[in-house]
Amino acid sequence: MPETPPATAPDPRLTFGIFNEIGIIAQLSRTMFEAHLPKGAGLPHFSLVNHLVRVRDGQTPLTLARAFQVPKTTMTHTVSGAVARGWVDLRPNPDDGRSKTVWLTDAGRAFREAAIASLAPDMTQVGAALDAATQAELLEKLTQLRVFLDAYRDPPKGSSA
Repeated sequence: MPETPPATAPDPRLTFGIFNEIGIIAQLSRTMFEAHLPKGAGLPHFSLVNHLVRVRDGQTPLTLARAFQVPKTTMTHTVSGAVARGWVDLRPNPDDGRSKTVWLTDAGRAFREAAIASLAPDMTQVGAALDAATQAELLEKLTQLRVFLDAYRDPPKGSSA
């Protein structure tokens, strides 16, 4: 049985092109999405609430900052904005008593649902650009890339990095 030839490494320019397209799509979709958010609210506020729904609430701002890969001061500012709007509450951290934990409120869940619903007309228009099979394939491939990148950002176990 013949050996399978080794896969050739992809051209780094191709990989860059993928990330370039993702970056442009991120900018265009952010602008579209933020046009539907309440005045003064931005994508970071939605992303925070969405993360708490999708992953779990009760996390510290530092844990959230690490998850979003932003400075703690940036996350503290985002959390403060969400607190001011009533979308999250801060509670004492039961593990150390010094830090706070971030908890979703009913208003935060309602904000998320309303924001997603407000996108329906745009999602219909954008969705019409690609058939359902292509969308499913893209979602699968982008999920694979996200899972890889999520693991890649963490230093290998046992390293001092």
